[in-house]
Amino acid sequence: MSTTTPDPDPPSDGHHHDAGAVDEKVNVRQDEVLANPELMNDAFEGENLEHQMGVWDAVKKHPWACFWAFTMCFTIVMESFDMFLNGNFVALPAFQEKYGVQHGGEWVIPTRWQSALFQAGQCGAFVGVFLAGPITNRLGYRWTTILALILMNATIFISFFADSLALLTVGQALEGVPWGFFIANSPAYASEIVPISLRGACTATLQMSWSIGSIIVAGATYGYNKRNDEWAWRVPLALQWLFPTPLLILVFLAPESPWWLIRRGRKDEALRSIKRLGSKDEAEAQRSLAMIERTVEIESHLGGSPTLLDLLKGTDLRRTIITCLMYASQNFAGNLIANQATYFFEQAGISPDRAFQLNLINSCLQFVANIGSWFLTAWFGRRTIYLWGTATNILLLVLLGICASIAQNNATNYAQAILGILISFGYALSLGPISYTIIAETSSVRLRALSTGVGRAAYYVAEIPMIYLASQMLNTTGWNLAGRCGYVWAGTALVCWVLAWWGLPELKHRSYREIDILFNRKVKARDFKKTVIDVRDNE
Repeated sequence: MSTTTPDPDPPSDGHHHDAGAVDEKVNVRQDEVLANPELMNDAFEGENLEHQMGVWDAVKKHPWACFWAFTMCFTIVMESFDMFLNGNFVALPAFQEKYGVQHGGEWVIPTRWQSALFQAGQCGAFVGVFLAGPITNRLGYRWTTILALILMNATIFISFFADSLALLTVGQALEGVPWGFFIANSPAYASEIVPISLRGACTATLQMSWSIGSIIVAGATYGYNKRNDEWAWRVPLALQWLFPTPLLILVFLAPESPWWLIRRGRKDEALRSIKRLGSKDEAEAQRSLAMIERTVEIESHLGGSPTLLDLLKGTDLRRTIITCLMYASQNFAGNLIANQATYFFEQAGISPDRAFQLNLINSCLQFVANIGSWFLTAWFGRRTIYLWGTATNILLLVLLGICASIAQNNATNYAQAILGILISFGYALSLGPISYTIIAETSSVRLRALSTGVGRAAYYVAEIPMIYLASQMLNTTGWNLAGRCGYVWAGTALVCWVLAWWGLPELKHRSYREIDILFNRKVKARDFKKTVIDVRDNE
């Protein structure tokens, strides 16, 4: 074990860590923590108090931290809304008749345009996540999100007034850029402002935002699916304007992450943020501040200003791989069935009106599952939830494939629909929410904004071809597999399970300092849970 000993008298020229002027300010201030026994004792006490705090105690003591975490996570509702909206458009009779082609006596949207509509937003978001990290490191979580919300308001106009599939696709691509900012920043911000015991539940609300978006879409499209004019899809598009402005006001009022402020050397502002997030007592706030400063200073010895290349160096490469695999795996466990649920139900032999009803039920059940995930994260470890959740979905996907392979009748049609709902429910209860928790905890604090952005980029790299594959499997002008696609998704989910069993560590109840040490010691994934880290270790 090697312990990093800071220079008690850092050079005044600011080149101690080869960083710029801001980093000089950070390093000089934080070196005081590691060299000062009194401040170190504060850091010890601050970390021990967080470890001792139960979930309910943390909620009662930090209600505003929970509120601001949920507010930031709720920005994801806009990506969710639009993703599910596109999935419903291809099932809207009026939309099919306006932009579709005749096939077997019915109007259908050609596979290539289905894929384009689904993929355009993800392509835009792919650009957004790479922009999010550097901008967030410069401006902070609040101002980066505010800029993204302003951009979101503007780009909705293009989709709303689009009069062709090509222009609608362009609109979706431009809307995707701010989505990238939201999804990169939300889990990082939420994980940084709440106590250790609340990280799981608060980051899991990201999946709840997806469910809320799908519920609104399901209700809107069900209400308008019988219209035979352009308002059948323009009104649901206009509903996107419900979110950005109220969220912009709330995010403007939110406190900045004290971790980001400390990294920028703004100690007084960080202390004010800590107090706004729930630590009203001055001594307690100072202990939390010392704990943050200690962790940030330990990480600062690894390098100066963070860059994308740092994600590929040393132990951070392992952390980046875990983050990328967690994000990418969200596309391989049957979740894309949920994203195209209405169309899936229709392909399973359900009437269009009943398919929209089932989609609404499916979305509401996902919301219930998300609430259930809060309790799961309190009772079980991250690794346990992920492995068992994935295994359950593999079984359900195989059953779906079998059900679609036998002679079809009304009973098998509804059996496929029910299995599709159960797969979505299982994902929303386990895989979906716990993935965000793992992603938020795995990266180092220094590289978090960059790591969550690159991880989400891996999600889009996986999702874009998978969307095409999903559309090809379900579309009558494609392979027309219907429920037999369960075999394909079961196979990809099995690969995810094997990789997670081999490489996914257990991070529950660990402070960010402890997580840094576990990775730096190169502890095996299956040994993370039983490895003891002393509160005095600074390595």
